[in-house]
Parts: sequence; structure tokens; C-alpha cells
Amino acid sequence: MKKNTYLLVCGAIAKEVLAVLDANNWQHIEVDALPAILHNSPDKIPAMVDKKLSDAGGRYQNLLVGYADCGTGGMLDPVLTKHDAKRLDGPHCYSFFAGHADFEAMAEDELGTFYLTDYLVRQFDTVFWKSMGLDRYPELLSSYFGHYKRVIYLAQIPDPDLDAKAEQCAARLGLEYKRIETGLAPFDKELSTLV
Repeated sequence: MKKNTYLLVCGAIAKEVLAVLDANNWQHIEVDALPAILHNSPDKIPAMVDKKLSDAGGRYQNLLVGYADCGTGGMLDPVLTKHDAKRLDGPHCYSFFAGHADFEAMAEDELGTFYLTDYLVRQFDTVFWKSMGLDRYPELLSSYFGHYKRVIYLAQIPDPDLDAKAEQCAARLGLEYKRIETGLAPFDKELSTLV
């Protein structure tokens, strides 16, 4: 089958994207990914997306982007307009993994919540601990996380090892821990709307 759709995704959700595409037998989609570490510098996301969409332009009927706004402050949308591309709805991946209404309820319940996904649990040391310098300067912990009260782990797949690691992450941050199993259904719904 000819792949007529290009889907550029954040590396942090690539595994979940591939699982949803496979479950729906969407073989017409070519998937490409940008490094997940871009979330630590979201101002770079629009330029990287622009370059990838420019490279893909003309070869596909549909250009899709597996990012929400992701901290770009609205700067991603003009890039998408330029390329006639569409993106996932919402402010960030936590919202579409949990479902927008459920995420809003969680956020309203406690603004001081730090969210983890399967990817972020797996990469906690790289994405947070080391990149924020907490391995070298543990005294920064209260500066970074002093206003947080809890960690919510939005679990996409059942995995006791990830559950244990997520709980350890919360303990290292000195925060209350809560696990919510979202599965992939809310994300499947969002991706289906995009595709």
C-alpha cells in the first residue's frame, strides 16, 4: 500500500503512536520522529517541524504532526498553516493521553501536579534529573519542585516495573504519588480524529 500520509511525531510518544497505528491497521501512514529531548527546549520545536515538513512536502497528500502545542506558546500553529498540516489537539501530551476533560479535572483538583507518562518514567533520569542538574546540585530540588504537591503517573500500558519506577520518581521528588491508568483509548481517539 502506498503511504500517502506523513505523520511527524514527538519521540516521547512514538511508541504509543506506532501501537495505535498498528491496532487500527493504518498502513498508509509514514511515521517520522523528532527527538523527545526537544521538550526541554520547546522554542526549538517549530523550526525542527518546519524543516521536516519542508523535506516531506510534495511527497505526501497529507501532512500530520503528532505534537500538541507542547510549550511552544502558539508558535507551532503558524508552521502548520504554512505547510497545510494538522496537529493533535490540546496543550500537551498529558491532555490527550488522559483525555482532555479528565486532564482538566485533574489540573483543577490540584494545580501543583507534576505529570509523568510511560516515556517520562522510563527516561526520568535523562529528561529531568540530569538535564536539570539535580544529580550534581540536589539543593535545586526545592527550587524546581517546591510548589508541587503530587505526581500523577498517566500509565498507558500496564507494567509493574514502570509502576514501581514511577513511585520511586515521586519519592525522589518528595511528592505524593498517584497512578491513573489511561490506557491508549483517549490517545487512539485523538489520533483517529487527526488521521
